[in-house]
Amino acid sequence: MNKSAEEPVAEERNDAAAGKSKDTKQNQERTETPLEALASISTVLVVGLFVMSFIFQNFEIPSASMEKTLLIGDHVVVDRATLAPQTKWAPFVHYRPVQRGDIIVFLKPNPETPDLILVKRAIGLPGDRIHLRKGIVYLNGVAQNEPYAGMPTNDGVYEHGYIPYRDDFPSDVAGISEQAINNHASLWAVELPSHIQGDDLVVPPGTVFAMGDNRTESLDGRYWGFVPQENIMGRPLFVYWSFKTPADQEDKTSMGDRIGFVFHVMLHIFDGTRWNRTLHVIR
Repeated sequence: MNKSAEEPVAEERNDAAAGKSKDTKQNQERTETPLEALASISTVLVVGLFVMSFIFQNFEIPSASMEKTLLIGDHVVVDRATLAPQTKWAPFVHYRPVQRGDIIVFLKPNPETPDLILVKRAIGLPGDRIHLRKGIVYLNGVAQNEPYAGMPTNDGVYEHGYIPYRDDFPSDVAGISEQAINNHASLWAVELPSHIQGDDLVVPPGTVFAMGDNRTESLDGRYWGFVPQENIMGRPLFVYWSFKTPADQEDKTSMGDRIGFVFHVMLHIFDGTRWNRTLHVIR
C-alpha cells in the first residue's frame, strides 16, 4: 500500500524534472552568445555595405549644370546596378544599356581630372550625329524638343547669352578647343577634330555624349568629350533630401569652410531644407 502511494509522487517528480530540463534547454536555445551576436551584426553590415557599394549610393549635386532638373544641394539616391555591365554572378539584377535622355552619374573621362564624378543627361549614343544651332540640339538631322533644357537668353548676363563656340557646337573647333584646354581637357582639344563629319559630331562605339540641362552653365561633353561606357556609375532615382546651398560652396574646400557649413546645416536644417523636393523622382 505504501509503495503504490509513493509511485505517483515519484512520477510527478520525474515530470517536474523533465519539465525543468526542457525549460533549461529552451532558455539555452534562446540565449545568444557574444560570438553569435557579432556574427549577426557582421552579416547585416556586410549586406548593407554591399547594397550601398554595388546597388545604391548617395550623391550630392554640387553645381547648377542640371538646373532645373537637379538643384545645388539635392541629395539623390543613385541606382548603380541597372546601367552597369551585366555579370553572370548576379543574374537576378535587371540590366539595360544607356538610353537617350537618361540622366547618368559617371567619372569624368579625361585623365587631367581623375576621380571627378559628374551628373549629366545622355544626348547621343554610338553612331549618332549631333550638332547644336543657337543652343538647340540636332540629333541625326532632327531638332530635339527638350523642355528641360536651358537655352541662351538676353537677360543681360554674358554667360546666359548666345555664344557661338558653345551654342553652335561643333562649328567653331578652335573656340571650343581653347575652352577644353581651360577646362583641364587638353586631350579632347586634340581628339575633337577626328570625330567631326561635316557639321556633325559623330559618337564613337562604346561611348555616350552627355550634356547638362542648364546648357549655358554646363561644362559638359562639349568641353571634355565622350563618356566611355565603363565610366558610367549609375543613374539618379530620386531626391531624398535637398538643402539650400550656395553656388560657390563646392569651391570652399578648406577644413574651416567645411566645418562652418556643417554648423550652418545644423542651425538651418528646418528652414533650409527644400521640403517640396523630398522623394522627388528624377526624370
